[in-house]
Amino acid sequence: MDAEAQLAINTIRTLSIDAVQKAKSGHPGLPLGAAPMAYTLWQRHLRFNPKNPAWPNRDRFVLSAGHGCMIHYALLHLTGYDLSLDDLKAFRQWSSRTPGHPEALLTPGVEATTGPLGQGTSNAVGMAIAERFLAHRYNRPEHTIVDHFTYALVSDGDLMEGISHEAASLAGHLKLGKLTYLYDDNKISLDGPTSMAFTEDVGRRFEAYGWHVQRVENGNEDIESIDRALSAARAETGRPSIILVRTTIGYGSPNKANTSSVHGSPLGPDEVKLTKKALGFDPDKDFFVPEEAGRHLRSAIDRGQRAEAEWQERFSAWAKAHPDLAAEWKMALAGELPAGWQAGLPTFDPKDALATRKSGSMVIGAVAKQIPWFLGGDADLSVSTLTALGGEGSFDGQTGAGRNIHYGVREHAMGAIANGMTYHGGVRTFTATFFTFSDYERPALRLAALNHLPVTFVFTHDSIGLGEDGPTHQPVEHLASLRAMPNMWVVRPGDANEVVEAWKLAMNRKDGPVAIVLTRQNVPTLDRTRYAAAAGLQKGGYVLSEAAGGKPEAILIATGSEVSVALAAQESLAGAGVKARVVSMPCFEVFDEQDAAYRESVLPKAVTVRVSVEAGATFGWHQYVGPEGAIVGLDRYGGSAPDKVLFKELGFTPENVSKTVLGLLGR
Repeated sequence: MDAEAQLAINTIRTLSIDAVQKAKSGHPGLPLGAAPMAYTLWQRHLRFNPKNPAWPNRDRFVLSAGHGCMIHYALLHLTGYDLSLDDLKAFRQWSSRTPGHPEALLTPGVEATTGPLGQGTSNAVGMAIAERFLAHRYNRPEHTIVDHFTYALVSDGDLMEGISHEAASLAGHLKLGKLTYLYDDNKISLDGPTSMAFTEDVGRRFEAYGWHVQRVENGNEDIESIDRALSAARAETGRPSIILVRTTIGYGSPNKANTSSVHGSPLGPDEVKLTKKALGFDPDKDFFVPEEAGRHLRSAIDRGQRAEAEWQERFSAWAKAHPDLAAEWKMALAGELPAGWQAGLPTFDPKDALATRKSGSMVIGAVAKQIPWFLGGDADLSVSTLTALGGEGSFDGQTGAGRNIHYGVREHAMGAIANGMTYHGGVRTFTATFFTFSDYERPALRLAALNHLPVTFVFTHDSIGLGEDGPTHQPVEHLASLRAMPNMWVVRPGDANEVVEAWKLAMNRKDGPVAIVLTRQNVPTLDRTRYAAAAGLQKGGYVLSEAAGGKPEAILIATGSEVSVALAAQESLAGAGVKARVVSMPCFEVFDEQDAAYRESVLPKAVTVRVSVEAGATFGWHQYVGPEGAIVGLDRYGGSAPDKVLFKELGFTPENVSKTVLGLLGR
């Protein structure tokens, strides 16, 4: 290794351990061990422009091993991104741009929020899928404007997590040849040697997935072998690549290298000094960047600006030759939607009794026709979720053709891959599975919400209404669980026309995910000449059916298939002389964002007799029914029986709802 490269690598190392030590918190081991491979990738292979982190054709880098994020922050600072030395000194502090795990919303140059191990492995797969899809959509024989690679630095912990198995299996199946993992193979985890729990042959595992596998035996020093392996990975476009780089965790630390103690704790002041001395640095200088190292690594600025300028020339020629495509590209990259796209969505007649998954199938097909950069898939359930995009073909990982992604039975990876596609930009995507299996997808749902990613998560078979499959498949706590997630909008439409509005809401949202929760069983399509327009869903909740005379004695609040139960109860109560209002409340989160006057108009404080009706856990409903109201809900698991039997036995009937209201009124 030449002296220039060595100095740059050791600068990455020392900045990392200084920041961890100053914070008195963090993970110094990975940056010390993985610095050579990270340097080689960033200096010799990765195409990026530090002065324009959003350059569309940049290569993507994901630090899946997010606990080692100081290596990423050091690289960003040293290569010229808008991340100062003061930012590094504020590592893990309140309001800093260098949080304890990478966050894409906070730090320029961070492509994905990682930390929960394995998520980044799947995010990278999603980015590679997006690149192929966009290349197929926009490249032309004489113009190539989408042509970049995706890299992820992964750890032992990433590859232990089940999500990485799911993601790698799918990537191999799709032959995503522009995807490369750099595996920091240091044989140490937080509790001790990986041999305590992780003894599989990782290389053979990935060969079985269909990956191109290479090994570098001396990742501490042999950057030329790392360089050759990266070049070979780039040349192998017929399958994804993984490079197993054997490293020493905590390299350079005289007393802690190759031990678990360096994994997740600062070295300590004395060991920091000893490590700097071992690396040839002045032990008394903190956050020191030698002039030669700074100059060498900041060559990335000129290199990146030239690469983007060359691409911009190609892009300008392409845009001139294909102005319509260029306009579409600009819109897709900006996260905008075509003017008038909603006009192509269906409307449904009251004579149609449809499961909302069935009406959802018609709506999602119409969305796809209006928005060419919309694609997605399901967990081997399209015959049940009804979310296949008709006539759009299966996604091909080599060519990028097709808009239906066959994820297989891999919900966890599916959600994280969708997040990765969204991080990449230029696409809108959705996933679909049974609602009870949202549990498998939940970590990715949380990260979508945390990162304000506009992914649409479709869940069908939403309640005991799925019937005979029984309580293992019948969601109960799931609505409450997702509603508890900050920035997640959960929408449970009550009929086919509310499904249309749910998709409008989801597609128009730019700052977070939307879960659309749909029935297996048929529900009536409401007569909107008799009831309020379904567009009321855009406010989260609305007065669907007013009490006679407009002065309700009681309010019934319902979602999903129970809306029609509430309407039937309203009629029954009218026969008993009770004036009841019915409120459809498909989305708590959007309703709660409305101003106080609107919320008061829907749920006036003066009306204290309120009953909610939802075939799910009662948690969360007290805020709407108040202390004098009641909840018709389900705080137990369901059973195996036809849906109508279950609804009757568990109290989701007009008769039981009416009885509950009359009881509150003392009648």
